Amino acid sequence: MSRALLLALTAAVLAAAGIVELAAAGLRTTRSGEGGRRATRGRPGAARGLRALLAALGARLGVPAAPDDLARRLDAAGAPPGLAVADVMALKWGAAVAAGLAGVPLATILPGRLGPVALVAAPAAAFLGPDAVIARRARRRAAAIAEELADVLDLLHVAIEAGLPPLRALGEIGCRRGGVLAAELGATATMAALGVPRARALDRLTRRCPSNGVIALVAAIRRTERHGAPLGPALGALAADARAQRAQRLRERAARAAPKIQLVVALLLVPATMLLVAAALTAALL
Repeated sequence: MSRALLLALTAAVLAAAGIVELAAAGLRTTRSGEGGRRATRGRPGAARGLRALLAALGARLGVPAAPDDLARRLDAAGAPPGLAVADVMALKWGAAVAAGLAGVPLATILPGRLGPVALVAAPAAAFLGPDAVIARRARRRAAAIAEELADVLDLLHVAIEAGLPPLRALGEIGCRRGGVLAAELGATATMAALGVPRARALDRLTRRCPSNGVIALVAAIRRTERHGAPLGPALGALAADARAQRAQRLRERAARAAPKIQLVVALLLVPATMLLVAAALTAALL
C-alpha cells in the first residue's frame, strides 16, 4: 500500500508539474549577448496561450490574496515588467484548478484512499509549483550576477575614472557588455534618462539584483550624488572584494569536487585495476 501511495503521489505531482512547467515557459526570457531579450525553450506561443488560459480561469474564479514577499521574489527572478502580482496569483489558482480536474480520472482508477490523496496532491503541487519556478530562476540569476559582478565593477571603475557620470557609465556598460547584471544596469540608466527619478531607478536595481555587491554599488552611487564623495576608490574596493569572493567560491567548489573524484576512483578505477590484475594472475596460473 505504501508503494501504491507513493506512485499515486508521484503521478499527481508530475501531472501538476507538467501544467506548471508549460505555463511557466511563457514567462521565460533570457538576455542575448548584446543585452536584448529573446524567447527560449520550447514553444513560447503555445506556452503563453496556456498561461493566459490558466490566468483567465484563476481570475474568473477569484484571485486569492498574495503573500507579502511575492513582488520581491518576482523582481529577484527577473520577471518581465508587465507581470503583476495579481497575474501570478491568478496563474497559480488557475493551475491548481486545472491540475485538480486533470487528477479526477487518476483518482477514479486508484484503489482505496489513494484517489482522494491524488486529488488533493495535484492541485496543491500546481498551486505551489510557480513558487518553485520563481525560486529556481532567482537562484540562477543570483549565481550569474555573482559571477559577473567583479568584471562589471572593473569596467564601471574604468568608465568613472575616464570622467563619465555614474548613470551614463551604467548605460555604457549595459550597451557594450552582455549578461544579466549589465542588462539591469543598462535598464536603470535608460529609466533615469527617460525621466524616472534616480532614487526610484536605483531602488528597482536593488530589487532585481538583491546581491550584496549591487547593494553596496547603489549605496556608493547615492553617496556620490548626495555628498560628492569620489566613486572611483569605492568601485576599486568593491571590485577587489568581488574578486576575492569569486575566488573563495571557486575554492569551495573545488573542495566539494574532491570527494566526488575520490568516489569515482574508488568505485570505478580500483575495481577495473583489480580485474586486470586478476586476469593477469589467472593467465599466469593456467
